[in-house]
Amino acid sequence: MSTAPAEAPPDSESPSDKSGTQPELVPPAESRRRRWQFFSALAAAGIVVILLLLFLLRSRTPSSAALQQPLSSRANPVLRLKGTTEAVQARAILAPQLAGEHVSSLTIVQLTPGGARVKRGDVLVEFDRQAQLRDYVDKKADYEKLVDQVAEEQAKEVAAKAKDETELTTAEDSLRKAELENEKAEIVSKIDAEKNQETYEEAKATYNQLKETFDLKRKAAQAAIRILEIQRDRTKQIMDHAQANADLMQIHSPLDGVVVLNTIWKQGTMGEVQEGDQVRPGVAFMQVVDPSTMQVRVLANQEDFPALRAGQTAKIRLDAYPDMVFSGNLDQLAPIGENGDFSSKLRTFVVIFSIQGNNRKLMPDLSAAVDVDISGQKTASQGTGQAGGGS
Repeated sequence: MSTAPAEAPPDSESPSDKSGTQPELVPPAESRRRRWQFFSALAAAGIVVILLLLFLLRSRTPSSAALQQPLSSRANPVLRLKGTTEAVQARAILAPQLAGEHVSSLTIVQLTPGGARVKRGDVLVEFDRQAQLRDYVDKKADYEKLVDQVAEEQAKEVAAKAKDETELTTAEDSLRKAELENEKAEIVSKIDAEKNQETYEEAKATYNQLKETFDLKRKAAQAAIRILEIQRDRTKQIMDHAQANADLMQIHSPLDGVVVLNTIWKQGTMGEVQEGDQVRPGVAFMQVVDPSTMQVRVLANQEDFPALRAGQTAKIRLDAYPDMVFSGNLDQLAPIGENGDFSSKLRTFVVIFSIQGNNRKLMPDLSAAVDVDISGQKTASQGTGQAGGGS
């Protein structure tokens, strides 16, 4: 007995019957392998990118060891500092302060221009001194008047003394004569003896009175003359004081050098003084500098200061004249630092470099760059390290 094959249900039809193609089946293990290869390649690419970035950063920035190296052990053993030129020998010229006079300002009537060369004793500046000269002339007239009065009183005293001495001598002679007459009392009548006694007593009283008044007159005359002498001497001191103030109004150069005018506050603005300007007493408006010996004053920070040693050589360049190069030596190092401008924890140290040579353009108050050769510092540090390693 034969049986017919059972018909498949409609839902069990394969997809191939509908599309006409057979789909490719991927095993699960193969899918996991492909996914792992993709992530591995992505991680490798990321590592390569990171290594490339690290290489670029390392090539552009110095290593930490190089940053931690001191300035003296780097490839270029030169330390650059900034400073200002100044003269070794310089004298500030101040407006005179007049003793005994209250003057708010002084007027310049004659002024040596800046940059001019002067010799010791040359007139640098002259202020208006008419008031001082007028006081001097007035006091001189008073002084001469008192000198004449003293001489007159002294002459009067000489004449009065001579007169008093004559009267005293006459009284002394009269006393001696009366004394001799009084000794004749035994040989003359009683009335004549009494008259002689009265004459003697009168002559004696007159002599004693003249002697006492002679000393008093001398003391009184000397006191009057002394008063005039004190007035004369006081007037002379005032006259000399006025003369000294007048001399102070003319200032002479204290040394050979070049005139440098300072910038001061005048008439509401900052500027250099000119003829006709008014300057307050005590203001330093000028300098006389000796340009033959110059130096550079530098403020070194606490990071650069340990690399500096006295005697180090340097090259000095002026910012105003870049082509000019001077040789220099480190002469002075400040032992104590000063507070910085922005923090009290930072310190700056004053360092002085002497300039070898001279030039007419080399003047004070010019900004300069100082390149310090610290190769000697490097050699010293290496020697110290080798000695330490040997031990």
